[in-house]
Amino acid sequence: MNVLLLQEQLKQALIEDVGFGDRTTEAVVPAEQWVSGMVVAKEEGIMAGLSVFEQVMKLVDPRVEIEPVVKEGQCVKPGLPLLRVHGPARAILTGERVALNYVQRLSGIATQTRRAVDIVKPYGVKIADTRKTTPGLRMLEKYAVAVGGGINHRLRLDDAVLIKDNHIQAAGGIREAVRRVREKMGHTVFIEVETETLEQVQEAVALGVHGILLDNMTVAQLKEAVALIPPSIVSEASGNMRLEHLEEVAQTGVQVISIGWLTHSAPALDISLNLDGSVKKMKGETP
Repeated sequence: MNVLLLQEQLKQALIEDVGFGDRTTEAVVPAEQWVSGMVVAKEEGIMAGLSVFEQVMKLVDPRVEIEPVVKEGQCVKPGLPLLRVHGPARAILTGERVALNYVQRLSGIATQTRRAVDIVKPYGVKIADTRKTTPGLRMLEKYAVAVGGGINHRLRLDDAVLIKDNHIQAAGGIREAVRRVREKMGHTVFIEVETETLEQVQEAVALGVHGILLDNMTVAQLKEAVALIPPSIVSEASGNMRLEHLEEVAQTGVQVISIGWLTHSAPALDISLNLDGSVKKMKGETP
């Protein structure tokens, strides 16, 4: 991940949530009070975002100490401790919601990704994400997909060329769209074409593009399409790829299955922070 960009995103999230101060915490909790606590999983899933939790807390107050109990990408069970946290009570309570939001969101994505990856693994198929991400969270959400064992599709529009149906419509056809791309782009740019029919697949193969996206095809159509695509061209199935359909799609021989809902609809993993009630006064402070 881009560390500088991540820091800015986390700062903005805290600014959004804290505003000019945590009124409740500042009224209830003495400035000198220190506490310890534990972040705990409340359901089974794949852990992602441990370092993000720590960075959020450190931005609120660098004195907060975080001790991971599990590893990134580990499968956790309900009740399992994930992190130990210790430090100024005000800082921990102020940063709690933002830190947990990130961990819950990223762990939810990693969990669903791992489920998809496990289904298609016997067939040598890779699970990829899409650009259907939450605005401002793409880098982190795609990171969570990778933690879950998936691969990342384009991070941004400048990563590669993906000629979709509307591009084809605007250009007047696949051949013309590919011609225009090659005229303006260097030879190192990856070119993928979205197709909806077998005729389009044949055309894309003849043009020698690097990847062919097979959009919203039936299993029978996918099998026919894969038979037309040489191994040197990446074959990617996409469109309404639900967990219950993944195995039969993987059996068609496609190399990649891209899934939009991994990042736009994966449910957050239920995770909470519980303070244990222990109190420690800051050095130099008097009760």
